[in-house]
Amino acid sequence: MLLDKLIGEFDRGLRSLTGVTRTARPYPGANLELEDAALTPEERQHAAALMRVNHVGEVCAQALYQAQKLATRSEKLKQAFAVAAEEEEDHLAWTASRIEALGGRPSLLNPLWYAGSLAIGFVAGRMGDRVSLGFMAETERQVEHHLDSHLESLPVGDAASRAVVEQMRTDEMKHARSAMEAGGVELPFPLTAAMRAMSKVMTRTAYYL
Repeated sequence: MLLDKLIGEFDRGLRSLTGVTRTARPYPGANLELEDAALTPEERQHAAALMRVNHVGEVCAQALYQAQKLATRSEKLKQAFAVAAEEEEDHLAWTASRIEALGGRPSLLNPLWYAGSLAIGFVAGRMGDRVSLGFMAETERQVEHHLDSHLESLPVGDAASRAVVEQMRTDEMKHARSAMEAGGVELPFPLTAAMRAMSKVMTRTAYYL
């Protein structure tokens, strides 16, 4: 049974890194990519870079939820992390599709982002369920913040990317709220500040690499 679970998580991780993802919901950018022809080369490049940052965030989310699911002994929380991971897998597929449509590429450092997030998620999970849920909530809040900044920065004419980002933002807000309602605790300021600093390094690096 444990071996089956480990194989399942390995499969999910491999799919996250190789781009072989499954979606349960329709792609929000469907029928909007026809407007891409109006984007300038510079706008396409900028939008693709922003979507690459979002794609990295979803690679990290898969690793975090996998690790937290493995670390908790609560079957209820295992299920909650699994459900969140499935919704994040939609995001992973949507952002990958949008990157391809814009002529971009995923981050060259995805294996590094994944491995680092897996380690961080497991440490958070081993600190107790309430801390783990608090970490989930804070992570989602920070993702929501940078999605807000992307909505401000995306080209006005890039309706497809905006549709994807807006749906992602809605889902992240729901995940943060659900984590706190499930018993998550507010993390101390030094930890949240460190998380923001790490997030900035990741987003700035992923924009180019």
